[in-house]
Amino acid sequence: MVDGWVEGARRVPSPNRDARPAGVPVSLLVVHAISLPPERFGGPGIEQLFTNALDPAEHPYYAQIHALRVSAHFLIRRDGELVQFVPLGERAWQAGVSSWKGRERCNDFSVGVELEGSDNQPFEAVQYRRLAELAALLERVLPIEDIVGHEDIAPGRKTDPGPCFEWPVLQAMLAGQTRRV
Repeated sequence: MVDGWVEGARRVPSPNRDARPAGVPVSLLVVHAISLPPERFGGPGIEQLFTNALDPAEHPYYAQIHALRVSAHFLIRRDGELVQFVPLGERAWQAGVSSWKGRERCNDFSVGVELEGSDNQPFEAVQYRRLAELAALLERVLPIEDIVGHEDIAPGRKTDPGPCFEWPVLQAMLAGQTRRV
């Protein structure tokens, strides 16, 4: 890892990031799901959204979201490719209005990982493997205490990674590590 960029991840720097508050350790990993356009995989939409390059004329849904300024630290594509948008030392704009264990503003103390997927379709086995590998790496370099879904930190507002995400699969892959999922 160099300057918060994970070796082996394809770098696509997002402008949608800023400094973390001083002295706040990163203790939370937040799992998200995203597909752009909705329910379609493999296209450039996610990277375009996170780099403020989404064309509102390309798809009707894009017209609704093209002005959003959001990002995540990582994206795990359906084929397992790892893409990094924000270095670990900086805050990605991924959690929105959120709280975990009584702490507000989860962006301040979390790393966000987007899985290319949706609430309505199963995730790929390679995505679970890549997420488990990434979580293990992050735990070695950050004081990660919990892994949660976006739905857990923004209940009622967010539903991802959704009912098709199999937490027991991830838990099994993380077995033997001291952590709570």
